[in-house]
Amino acid sequence: MPGPMRRSLFALPALLGAATAGAQPRFPERPITLLVPFTAGGATDVQMRALAEAASRAFGQTVLIENRPGGGSTLGVAAVARAKPDGYTLAQMPLPGLRLPFMQKMAFDPRRDFTPVIHLTGYTFAVVVRADSPWTTWAELVADARANPGKHRWGNTGVNGTPHLTMVDFAEREKLEVVHVPFRGEADATPNLLGGHIEATAGGTGSNQLVADGKLRYLNVWTKDRVPRWPQVPTLSEVGYPGLVVTSPYGLVGPAGMEPAVLAALHEGFKTALFDPSHLAVLDRLDQTVEYLGPEEYARTMAETIDFEEKRVIRLGLRTG
Repeated sequence: MPGPMRRSLFALPALLGAATAGAQPRFPERPITLLVPFTAGGATDVQMRALAEAASRAFGQTVLIENRPGGGSTLGVAAVARAKPDGYTLAQMPLPGLRLPFMQKMAFDPRRDFTPVIHLTGYTFAVVVRADSPWTTWAELVADARANPGKHRWGNTGVNGTPHLTMVDFAEREKLEVVHVPFRGEADATPNLLGGHIEATAGGTGSNQLVADGKLRYLNVWTKDRVPRWPQVPTLSEVGYPGLVVTSPYGLVGPAGMEPAVLAALHEGFKTALFDPSHLAVLDRLDQTVEYLGPEEYARTMAETIDFEEKRVIRLGLRTG
């Protein structure tokens, strides 16, 4: 795992079961708001809504999805950092939430301002083009971009997000001059790809149905192994980047200072939802897998990731403000 573990970085209550049932009112007693940092209709939104529906059944209270796109997919976690730590406001924690504070001034500190609740899954990323485009392989897209400097527009799902930085890395490796076009999420990027406003885009597998319908085409996937649903699509290792695997795991966080009993209730409810058959079916449709971690394990993983991202930003000279 990247970086040393820092056990004291998070406001994680030491004992999840410290409070007895009789000492606290039942939780939750009203709806829970879950902030999603991407637009409605994209892969993340679809997955999180399925999770929220299953969690609503588990809690006996509604879990409401509130989309907060923008800000490099950090608006949701920024809002949670300022929220009352009563367990009724949570957010998906995307990787940029652990990276961007080291690139620019942000309204939160990833080491101090959150309580990790549960780690859920990770994205399956891919590069996608229109099915009627002249590029049937990644090598053909790269060759055309090289022959037409400055004319290729490559979309991504947010400035300084994992798809954006990876596409920048590809362009640098291949010595290409391309225009990187950020969108607020897949739901915005995909219509622009279909409309011919960009030549390619990188994101999650929210394009699965359009690929199946013959409207879009995957040129590569960023997983270690080929995706069973698309066995004909090569991995990054197979298209010329040996050993390169790019994923972006994520989970749910609340504000710092949450009560142990509230954290325990949230964890159990969302763990039940994570493994609910209806949610598992959506993960399967998106070619994502369960990557469950409880609060303490998730806190350790977040600490290690933060250390890694801070060092990477320094090494690559990505600090902008």
